[in-house]
Amino acid sequence: MLPLIAAGISLVTEFAPAIIRHFAGDKAGEVAESVATVANKLTGKDILIEQGLKETKEALRKNPELLAQFEKDMTQIDFATEQAYLEDRQNARARDVALRQVGDKNWRANIMLLAAFLAVTAIALTLAIYKPDGIIVGFMTTIGGMFARNIGTAFDFEFGSSRGSKEKNQLFNGLSKPEK
Repeated sequence: MLPLIAAGISLVTEFAPAIIRHFAGDKAGEVAESVATVANKLTGKDILIEQGLKETKEALRKNPELLAQFEKDMTQIDFATEQAYLEDRQNARARDVALRQVGDKNWRANIMLLAAFLAVTAIALTLAIYKPDGIIVGFMTTIGGMFARNIGTAFDFEFGSSRGSKEKNQLFNGLSKPEK
């Protein structure tokens, strides 16, 4: 899967940079497969093979119609991936509401949030008290950043996300699915 993701990233970095963000999440493999399928459909080349990736890029550089179709297909992948993300978040919120309606609490989420907060606190204290060396500091701050990001995501989920995300949600809710 990693070679496919690397090839997909290489291709979209040059020709469809707007969707590069989808390679950072758990859907990276699916997005890479979609990119590879589109590239193969348009050029007949397999981007998993180094020569195929090179020839695909050359074809997109030289043929404006092919590039336009590739960009259109990438827009559809972007839309579908964003839509799936929004639906997933809506389903999670609906689950939370359903639990509250029957008088239950989302204990799992509460425990996960508490654990993330305790992990960030423990890492900060460890770094302050023990002052470890370089590679350990890098590892601990990376893990601490992951937990801190999870806390931020939990707050976004619970209280709503940023205004920009709300505007994006409204935009997606107002759009129909793009043409195929």
